[in-house]
Amino acid sequence: MFEKQLESVAAVVAANAAEVDRTAAFPTKNLEALASSGLLGLVSATSVGGQGQGLAEAAHVVERIARECGSTAMIVCMHYCATAVLEQHGADDVRRAIASGKHLTTLAFSEAGSRSQFWAALGTATPDGANVRLTAKKSFVTSAHNADSYVWSSKPTAGSELSTLWFVPRGTTGLRVDGNFDGLGLRGNDSAPITAEDAKIPAANRLGTDGGGFGIMMGVVLPWFDVLTAAVSAGLMETAVERTAKHAAGTTFQHAGSAIADLPTIRAFVARMRIKTDQTKALNADTIAAIGSNRPDTMLRVLECKAAAGEAAAEVTDLAMRVCGGAAFRKEAGIERVFRDARASLVMGPTTDVLYDFIGKAVCGLPLF
Repeated sequence: MFEKQLESVAAVVAANAAEVDRTAAFPTKNLEALASSGLLGLVSATSVGGQGQGLAEAAHVVERIARECGSTAMIVCMHYCATAVLEQHGADDVRRAIASGKHLTTLAFSEAGSRSQFWAALGTATPDGANVRLTAKKSFVTSAHNADSYVWSSKPTAGSELSTLWFVPRGTTGLRVDGNFDGLGLRGNDSAPITAEDAKIPAANRLGTDGGGFGIMMGVVLPWFDVLTAAVSAGLMETAVERTAKHAAGTTFQHAGSAIADLPTIRAFVARMRIKTDQTKALNADTIAAIGSNRPDTMLRVLECKAAAGEAAAEVTDLAMRVCGGAAFRKEAGIERVFRDARASLVMGPTTDVLYDFIGKAVCGLPLF
């Protein structure tokens, strides 16, 4: 349905990927291409002008983009996650703006004090007549300088529940983006801390009920986030396999008249890369199927898909560096970039180690929290 638009966007993303990585610049041209193609409105309802697609289609788009640029894929991942929340709880004018490609949104959950345990909000929301005043120190917000809005978490205004969610426009007085991202990988994703100091928003900007944030996080955000970050990993792995196989088949030992791929050890490494990539994609597809049919093992699959994909992407890209040797260290080969980008999933909340703990609890029949 949208494959032609997606391939057109992928060509733009590919052309800009190396420069985005080199300069750590936000991929503005890539987002413009996504907006004009209608793909920023992919998961918005048709009733507000979107394409009305779901998680499976979102994962397909994110994976395809990740094959060209991990930074752009992560931005789109966060946009779709936040859009999924706004589709259920946001105002119609915001939903229409997203559907038309005129509004980029993102999540603002992680805080300096709770770090990757994003479900534990520490920031506050204080009632002030028809408004609330937000105070918080968010540690990593993708598209921090460039998103038009944030789906923001805080402690509830009343009660003992874990969190409440809010729609927060980027230009809200009292918000401050602190610094620029200059990281190892995903260098163009504009992930930066945001400080809120008595940032006043209308109380009507609340998303869901007061104290209902944790339920939305677990019921909406976590499935979308885990599946889409796994899709980012899968896309990076596809690129690593493709570029490694091309190098192995096309690079020769001139004195021996043979290619690197003629070595059984090299072929075995490439085979391992292909298997890990296909396993990751199969698990992600099964996770999407479980979510769609509300299978009893849905939460287990949601937890597994990100953990498995992150570990597999790290292994596959490590093998890519090993097979391609010194050539992989050169920027123009494009392998060291996916190696760096693939590391992000391991430490992005919920981190792989936290997910292992949750998976172990689920398998042993213990409560997750």
